[in-house]
Amino acid sequence: MRIRAAALLAAVSMLAASDQPYRAALPGYRYQFPRDHFSHPDFQTEWWYYTGNLHTKAGRRFGFELTFFRHAVDRGPKSNVWDVRDVWLAHLALSDIDGNRFFHTERLNRTGAGLAGASEQQARVWNGNWAVHLTETEQTLAAVDLRFRIALTLRPQKPPVIHGVNGVSQKSAGAGHASHYVSFTRLATTGEITVEGETFAVDGLTWMDHEFFTHQLEADQTGWDWFSVQLNDGTELMLFRLRRKDGSVDSYSAGTWIDAQGHARHLTHDDFELTPGATWRSPVTGGVYPIAWTIRVPAISLSLSLTTRLQNQELATKQSNTTAYWEGAIDVSGARQSSPAKGEGYLEMTGYAGPVRMGL
Repeated sequence: MRIRAAALLAAVSMLAASDQPYRAALPGYRYQFPRDHFSHPDFQTEWWYYTGNLHTKAGRRFGFELTFFRHAVDRGPKSNVWDVRDVWLAHLALSDIDGNRFFHTERLNRTGAGLAGASEQQARVWNGNWAVHLTETEQTLAAVDLRFRIALTLRPQKPPVIHGVNGVSQKSAGAGHASHYVSFTRLATTGEITVEGETFAVDGLTWMDHEFFTHQLEADQTGWDWFSVQLNDGTELMLFRLRRKDGSVDSYSAGTWIDAQGHARHLTHDDFELTPGATWRSPVTGGVYPIAWTIRVPAISLSLSLTTRLQNQELATKQSNTTAYWEGAIDVSGARQSSPAKGEGYLEMTGYAGPVRMGL
């Protein structure tokens, strides 16, 4: 689901929205690759989202997040290259699980003279010197910070998965209150991570989400919980739970089950159960996040427990004006069809450290 527009829209709240309409995410969209891996300027908001669990040969564990956001603010004619038509936000985070450390940073750019963008011709998405080069057979990620950096090569083990029904992932009632949502759910990953001057060779699995849309959430939808799970038997699971201001769970919550051959099955709100467990309180925002969960999907005889070894994976700073959220590496165990199930994944939670700001 990856509804990160909250942080993005808060970051560009000083800019005026365009009076010209943007395209809505409607049923029947005809996906075409590689075109749809790149930019969709007719839609107002778009992002490319990478999260992964990586290990050294000695077993040291890392999680990472690299995200690129595009948000359109003006569809009028441009008078020069520096006119702001789109703003580009990027987030970079590293979870040093065994070192009990969490690092994160962000940057904001305009397209300008090639400062940020997404180009099918160049086969890349970038924001400054953070970049993804994306082809049908390989994706390379590179991003640097003063404290840490990543340089990774990702190879798809399955074809892209289209979430939702009839080409849209519906988030609330109404035509166009949805996104076009595509994922690479199993990317075999190798490369290097450098943390405060120490470099580690790593391998593991990455998950990539790409969404584009113009409108999704309603005012009474106050936050969401998003789960990606990669099991050792070659299957994957994505679920999102939308929460309302009255504490109820929205019926537009949904998910996708992907079998070992890459076949996807849409899951409705009634197909699964999500139960929060132990919590962690942020010393920065005061937000109280459930960092343990149980998942039940009776239709596929799946029962899982989700935990994390690093409680503080909240992207927030005392100086930041953007919406804080928790996004981190998780451990997964349980059973599927009476056989043990084990794996890793990522969990995102928003709306626990204050209201999600979704508008300009």
